[in-house]
Amino acid sequence: MNAAILSELRAAVQDDIRLSVAPEDLAAYAYDGTWAETAPAVVVHPDSSEQTAAVLRVAHARRIPVVPRGSGTGLAGGSLPVPGAICLNLARMNRIIEISRGDSLAIAQPGVVTQDLQQAVEKLGLFYPPDPASSYQCTLGGNVATNAGGPRCLKYGVTSDYVLGLTVCLPGGAIMRLGGRTIKNVTGYNLSQLIVGSEGTLGVVTEIVLRLIPRPDAERTALATFSRMADACAAVGAMLSAGIVPLLAELMDRATIRAVEEFRSFGLPTDVEALLLIAVDGDPALAQSAIDSAADILRGAGARDVRLSRSSEESDALGEARRSVSPAIARLAPHKLGEDVAVPRSRIPEMVARLQDIARENALDIVVYGHIGDGNLHPTLLCDRRDNAVMRRVERAAGQMLEAAVALGGTLSGEHGIGVFKRDYMRLACDSEALRRMAAVKRVFDPHGIMNPGKKLPEEIEKGAE
Repeated sequence: MNAAILSELRAAVQDDIRLSVAPEDLAAYAYDGTWAETAPAVVVHPDSSEQTAAVLRVAHARRIPVVPRGSGTGLAGGSLPVPGAICLNLARMNRIIEISRGDSLAIAQPGVVTQDLQQAVEKLGLFYPPDPASSYQCTLGGNVATNAGGPRCLKYGVTSDYVLGLTVCLPGGAIMRLGGRTIKNVTGYNLSQLIVGSEGTLGVVTEIVLRLIPRPDAERTALATFSRMADACAAVGAMLSAGIVPLLAELMDRATIRAVEEFRSFGLPTDVEALLLIAVDGDPALAQSAIDSAADILRGAGARDVRLSRSSEESDALGEARRSVSPAIARLAPHKLGEDVAVPRSRIPEMVARLQDIARENALDIVVYGHIGDGNLHPTLLCDRRDNAVMRRVERAAGQMLEAAVALGGTLSGEHGIGVFKRDYMRLACDSEALRRMAAVKRVFDPHGIMNPGKKLPEEIEKGAE
């Protein structure tokens, strides 16, 4: 990047320290939660909406691509730089501006770590339910960009259900404020919800107004094992039909159970097809009654064994098996590709069977876990990226997974987003007219195509080739 542009960017952020061009800095921002790497041309660290808008003004005038980034935990390549890009690092914008008990809301900058907000509001008796698995390190801006969910979204919904308002910096330097502090707001078009899930392709979110709810008093958990995957799926449906809406309904297949048990002994049987972790929350007496009823349904559906918690501490202990999944799987191979598909809950047994077929067809190991309550599965391919032959099979298998999910009435992503890795499959899930309209929206917000280019939409659609 030439000296004149760097000088303009320094002026935009008003401080040399907020601009990085050293090779070691560029390397540090070249990757995300995937294994792909592309170094940006420069990293800029704004600390306000005004500085962010000033950077976008320079980028717009100079036609330089801009890639917003938080903590880089994304799993679809959404925050990967593109060649010659400005990496706009929002991690320094990490203030919780306000927590209002009276209005049941929080106002925060995009660099706030999700768990930090959750802990801050819980001290005041409030609750922010969205809980991506990386909540201890992912940021609110990234959650908004991908419309993140997590295990609790069956009962409480995803990030979009809690966004009341946004401040968004647009290409050209305009600052747009959307929504506000009220729960009801039907004034104008709902542009806030258009920005949520747009993966940084329309603008840069610099302030977020989030709805909060009262913190539940208690949580109770059941851990059940099943000899048949179909029985585990039927059990969740039976619970919902009985009026029990779990806080969590988490699934682990046999390979995942074995990995967890080898990682840390929980006394889990390794000869079963499926494990369910069910949690409920609310008033202590009602939560205990609900988990007892859930246990009866689990047994009636064919559970081989059911363990119940009688306190929040016991719930945490049972939940530790699910929290151990990621580190347990990481030990199985040098690398892993964690996928994210969603299918109708009734089709999960078929999807799992298809995943097993895909593993055999491609001579790969695939472990399956996920949020069975909403049909969001995370099949994970174990591999070694240093082996080109293996990686060709991984690429083929990943595509087959996406095709299988859509064929079963599902979709490409439940919570990780499309990013760069799934954009070429968008035609499977969206018809041509919808894609053309999406591209038209992109051009309205970003006429020169500088905002996170090469993400979300197929290349020919994004560039208006059709």
